[in-house]
Amino acid sequence: MRKRQLLFIRDATVYTFTSFGGPQAHVAILLREFVEKRNYINEEELMELVALSQLLPGPSSTQTLVGVAWKVGGLRLALLTFLIWILPSAVIMCMAAISYKMFAGQAKFTNILRYVQPIAVGIVAYATYTFANKFLTSKVSTMLAIGSLIVTLLLQNPYAFPLLILLGGIISSAKETHHQENELRVKLFANVNPNKVAYFIGILLFFAVLGAIINQTSPFSLPIRLFENFYRNGILIFGGGQVLVPLMYTEFVELKHYLGSSEFLSGYALQQMLPGPTFSFTSFLGGVTMGNKGYGIGGQIIGSVVAVIGINTPGLILILFIVPFWEDLKKITRIKNSLSGINAVAVGFMATAFILLAKPFGTDWLAYVLMIGTALLLYFTKIKTPVVIIIGIILGLVF
Repeated sequence: MRKRQLLFIRDATVYTFTSFGGPQAHVAILLREFVEKRNYINEEELMELVALSQLLPGPSSTQTLVGVAWKVGGLRLALLTFLIWILPSAVIMCMAAISYKMFAGQAKFTNILRYVQPIAVGIVAYATYTFANKFLTSKVSTMLAIGSLIVTLLLQNPYAFPLLILLGGIISSAKETHHQENELRVKLFANVNPNKVAYFIGILLFFAVLGAIINQTSPFSLPIRLFENFYRNGILIFGGGQVLVPLMYTEFVELKHYLGSSEFLSGYALQQMLPGPTFSFTSFLGGVTMGNKGYGIGGQIIGSVVAVIGINTPGLILILFIVPFWEDLKKITRIKNSLSGINAVAVGFMATAFILLAKPFGTDWLAYVLMIGTALLLYFTKIKTPVVIIIGIILGLVF
């Protein structure tokens, strides 16, 4: 491995432990440290990778960093960088899942949760507002967001999400694209390896069928079904980790009852305190799910591993698969135009998540004060989400 690649690994490790604030903040750090300071790639290449990660489902920060690594050192460096990026926060979230039951019954821990959980919902509210302000720029996008909100509230079914995402992309592409690009599409798809596409879809179908046919009393049943759940959601999530919340909450809490609302919010709040990818939240979900089903510590570790691999695999495959012919892909207007509709639908998903997450608080006026206060604090100040969560923990310890 060349000296430049070893230096990149060191910088990627530092980046992993200092990247707070979500995808927007992550891009700013990459621009400063990887472009301006180290010149691994130029600014235009970075912005193209950011645009590509927005077009693809999956974790946008992870895909951008992996894309940079691929340009610097090829496939091997990209995979190593991926592991460096996801492992620290995933391990912490796994440990949190294992120890959650130990602390859940303690009075002081319960009091901390009383403050931290509404703050987590306030973070979701702020993210929903910022997404809406950024993406709902037309009558069509606004109607798509409202429609997705109404449909997901009424159905509360995870299988509604892919249909709405597809519909949103089709509508916005049809409305905003004014000419055909058949020759370019032929050129693009001539570069597509059909075997890779078959593997990508085949993994999903294989685990979906396997989870359906294995007897649910088998110890292998739940891990297989969890992998299918997370892998499927990894295909569906456009817009980064914020969109992860409504999909996961609807499927794991509302529909399948793998874990409770309190557990879900506690894990989300903890993840907001950590650097690294938002998708590491799934490590907590997988671990708690296995623990709630009586699998023990070994089973919880398996659940965390299955969750992290499942949720990240689609995005990793896509970024490494598409980067080589991004020059052709980025010219297709229909693909770019579909993103506005997908993002609009995602705003509706996030609004649904906020409503569902706030519902259990009932008439607890303190919870609503904390939710509103968190959203306002994030909007009007430069205070970051980890600091807000720490404030909630301090309030829980003092009062």
